[in-house]
Amino acid sequence: MTWDPKKYVQFGDFRNRPFFDLTARVLAEQPKQVIDLGCGPGNLTATLAERWPAAEVLGLDSSAEMVAAAEQQAHPANLSFALADVAEWTPPERVDVVTTNAVLQWVPGHQELLKGWLAALKPGAWFAMQVPGNFGADSHRLMRELAESAAWSERLAGVLRHRDAVSEPAEYLQIFIDAGMRADAWETTYQQVLQGDSAVLNWVRGTGLRPVLNALSAEEAERFEAEYSVQLDQAYPPREYGTVFPFRRIFVVGQKG
Repeated sequence: MTWDPKKYVQFGDFRNRPFFDLTARVLAEQPKQVIDLGCGPGNLTATLAERWPAAEVLGLDSSAEMVAAAEQQAHPANLSFALADVAEWTPPERVDVVTTNAVLQWVPGHQELLKGWLAALKPGAWFAMQVPGNFGADSHRLMRELAESAAWSERLAGVLRHRDAVSEPAEYLQIFIDAGMRADAWETTYQQVLQGDSAVLNWVRGTGLRPVLNALSAEEAERFEAEYSVQLDQAYPPREYGTVFPFRRIFVVGQKG
């Protein structure tokens, strides 16, 4: 799947906040190796390198476009980036902190991968994850219904996932505890106020709509977006101060016992 780094960071304040809420609960003091799985354009990974200047910090992403964008920006000397497929990754023996922010929802069966990763961590190592929990929201429901309609089902069959995209907080907590982690799981629904015309459409263009856009031609994508945008504007009517877009996020942080 191709990604647009510029589109992804368009709503930086809203996309960044869950990362900081997540990593604030990682209490590692002097880690030597830190890995950010699914680092994207690297701007948030850079904050880990600044927080732990004595650590070797590595950002991994499966998107060549994202890694290229990360490498082009100025970043601390202790930070590097590399291409990697999360589905084939295993934690190095000496890693002290692993973070993964809004990535695992793209990986089918990530719950089983998570069990293996946590089992492989050394005692004292930290693992912090965050995934969106809004697959039942109108933004995703309307997208799926349109994709499954007679006009689009032939082109978009099987493109969008829902039921198995993420687990609930309690399920992730159980995975962490079963792996011998001291863990904390929670959820937050951010009431995001987006600005501009077609505000919610512009938001999902950077993430949730990417599978649809990648599956369609430019002309088809324009038609799909036009239909989808009308429905979004009805579900999320703009107000005088902006468009309110509730966004639920699921967090888990744990340290290996």
